[in-house]
Amino acid sequence: MEVKIEHIRDTKYKATTSKSSFIIDTTKITPVEYFAAGIIGCTSVDIIELAKRDGFVVKNFQLKANIERSNSIPAKFNKIELIYKFDGSFDDIKAKRYVLSSLESYCTTINSIRDSVKVLYTIIFNGKNIANKESIASGKKEETIFDDGFGAPVCCPS
Repeated sequence: MEVKIEHIRDTKYKATTSKSSFIIDTTKITPVEYFAAGIIGCTSVDIIELAKRDGFVVKNFQLKANIERSNSIPAKFNKIELIYKFDGSFDDIKAKRYVLSSLESYCTTINSIRDSVKVLYTIIFNGKNIANKESIASGKKEETIFDDGFGAPVCCPS
């Protein structure tokens, strides 16, 4: 994959990919906001396409991301909470499988950040909350200190 950025003037840049190009105006949308939109755009497409592959239609799809960033520079993403809201004629288990398949396997953007960013997800499917602030299995883990049995701390078993 190759992506190119050219400065046009002032706060405007032209982004070019192998398929298309678009203008970035940083007074309207910052590169960090594009990055966040890319993260949630990737998993959104996965959900729709996974359901379509199974012969289902996802309706009323919305995905919102609440992102916590560090206060120091660079203001990296520390935690991202994804709130999926959608309807469909399939069951709750399949809805959760679509989300987890995206988060754990298919979504390139999530899988590129999940080792350094804690990722939580909530799923509201057909108006019912079927997952609430659950963590993906491979997301950023809190450091855990264990005792080795001899009075010395042991950190973070693999």
